[in-house]
Amino acid sequence: MPVYNKLVRDLIPQVIESNGKEYRTRILEDDEYTYELRNKFKEEAEEYFSAQSSEESLEELADLLEVIRALAATHGFSWEQLEEIRQKKAATRGGFQEKIFLIDVSEV
Repeated sequence: MPVYNKLVRDLIPQVIESNGKEYRTRILEDDEYTYELRNKFKEEAEEYFSAQSSEESLEELADLLEVIRALAATHGFSWEQLEEIRQKKAATRGGFQEKIFLIDVSEV
């Protein structure tokens, strides 16, 4: 029997059951949940870096977004608040569309 000991999406138990398998789960305490979300973020980031195609990359980016949404909520913020902060930073510091790579800075 495989042992996973990891945070999974909310509908995974139903998916397992629909495949005729049994499972055991438990509900995490808030501090455990935040810890496991951080682990899930690392896991999904590693899967993104291991992706072999653009389609796989997009799937992993979607997973990362889902984890980011959950992490924002653990800090007491909504997705809309997170997006507002992202937009403000983009307005004042820009995004990454121009592909600028900073080599160095010297005093004038």
